[in-house]
Amino acid sequence: MADLKNIGASVAAQFRGLNGRPPAQWPLVPRLMCGVGVFLVVIGLGYYFWWSNQMDDLDTGAQQEVKLREEYKTKILQANNLDALKRQKAQISEYVATLEKALPSKAEMDALLSDITHAGLGRGLQFLLFKPGQVVVKDYYAEQPIDIRVTGSYNDVGQFSSDIANLPRIVTLNNLALSSKDGELTLDKVAKTFRYLDPNEIAEQRKAAGGKKK
Repeated sequence: MADLKNIGASVAAQFRGLNGRPPAQWPLVPRLMCGVGVFLVVIGLGYYFWWSNQMDDLDTGAQQEVKLREEYKTKILQANNLDALKRQKAQISEYVATLEKALPSKAEMDALLSDITHAGLGRGLQFLLFKPGQVVVKDYYAEQPIDIRVTGSYNDVGQFSSDIANLPRIVTLNNLALSSKDGELTLDKVAKTFRYLDPNEIAEQRKAAGGKKK
């Protein structure tokens, strides 16, 4: 214990009378402690002004590396499945072409409306109403509603609906309403036909869409 007290007293004595003396003339212990303090301050300032930014850059780089690795794996899988994707694209193109064939062009709409009329007359039905409505233009096709009211026997009305469903062009029947009077069946419905847009209409649609975005 006496030795520890002597050492402590000796160390404490080295800190006396330092005021006004340059650090180079200080005793060993104060100089060592001053050097350690300066070293810690330099380390702290370096971390705050330099190394912290470097650590952030390293973290950002690590995250970017993970992202690039995932993208690389995805592209490798796509490259390995390129042939299969090409086959799928060809199948989809064929499917789209088939659907387009089921949609009449603008010039063919009159012929389709005539086919609907002939289907009813061929079943002996009487048309009380055949009124094409306002064309509704969508992104890639146009929708033509037609208000129809026909009268006839139950069987003829059913066959007429079946004939419309079997037309080579797409026609849907909507808002069907049946009523019977004096043995005659009356059918009210909205037939909707669809056609694809011609190039000028598509250009107008894209122009309008661009204007809305602006």
